[in-house]
Amino acid sequence: MNWKPNPLAMIGLAMIIAPIIAHAKIYVSAEQAQKILLPNRTLSKNPIITDDLQEKMRSASSIQHPFQGERIWKSSDGSWLIIDEVVGKHEMITYTVAINPNGSISGIEVLEYVESYGYEVAEPQLRKQFVGKTINDPIKLNQDIQNIGGATLSCKHLTNGVKRVTVLYDLALNNIPSSTVPTQAIKAK
Repeated sequence: MNWKPNPLAMIGLAMIIAPIIAHAKIYVSAEQAQKILLPNRTLSKNPIITDDLQEKMRSASSIQHPFQGERIWKSSDGSWLIIDEVVGKHEMITYTVAINPNGSISGIEVLEYVESYGYEVAEPQLRKQFVGKTINDPIKLNQDIQNIGGATLSCKHLTNGVKRVTVLYDLALNNIPSSTVPTQAIKAK
């Protein structure tokens, strides 16, 4: 008598034994994001975050993870490049937002995503929805930003993070004259 394994049982066994593979990926570096979002511009570092500003940003965006204020750069034309992190579902999403001198978003790039699912937040169809948004827009998932199925929490948290960056611009960055920007070019993390 020949024994033949049940194919469904073998698939189930393989799923139990197979390791869970994370979809961790570095999409672009900070320097590459600068070249994509603010090409041919020299940026100067401008860290300005205070505890009071952190609290205002937290209440306006509902993100509890503190903003790392040392990752803010300004160009001589008044544009800004801000790198931020938000929690996806369990792990951090690192992304950058470019803001025009008038406060509108010129683009976003996902730098690093380490969750095993929900990586669709790095796709252009989500990111392009933020272009042109300002502090006056809701920047809320399922209002002016459409969700991507399978990445709901990551979409929500990234959207809240972008809102936080527009709050940062409105509260602090739009009042900084270009002449006060210290000179330190963007460098790798």
